[in-house]
Amino acid sequence: MITTAGAAALLAAGMSFSGAAMAQGDEGLSDSAKAGKEIAFGRGAGNCLACHQMEDGNLAGNIGPALIAMKARYPDREDLVAVLKDPRDKFGDQTIMPPFGANGILSDEEISNIVDYLYTL
Repeated sequence: MITTAGAAALLAAGMSFSGAAMAQGDEGLSDSAKAGKEIAFGRGAGNCLACHQMEDGNLAGNIGPALIAMKARYPDREDLVAVLKDPRDKFGDQTIMPPFGANGILSDEEISNIVDYLYTL
């Protein structure tokens, strides 16, 4: 839980207190990529950092692969969208990655925003 003083300190440091740290170098990101980063870094529905290493991520997980060179790894955007919606289609039923879209954890717009952010990595 963030106190008022804690929230003020985060804002003064240029960070969001919605559960996601936004680095000061994010000015170049589109609005959708910024929204995607907030979801990916947040401890709520996205929480990509729980399992993946990402640029600017603190205390990143090591369960899943590092999220780097995503545009090169998934040149067809819809392939990456499909993995976020239901990774079981690509990785099988034994994957531990949640089916964010299939289970209604994230909306199509939120998944699109995350992909916009991942494509900046």
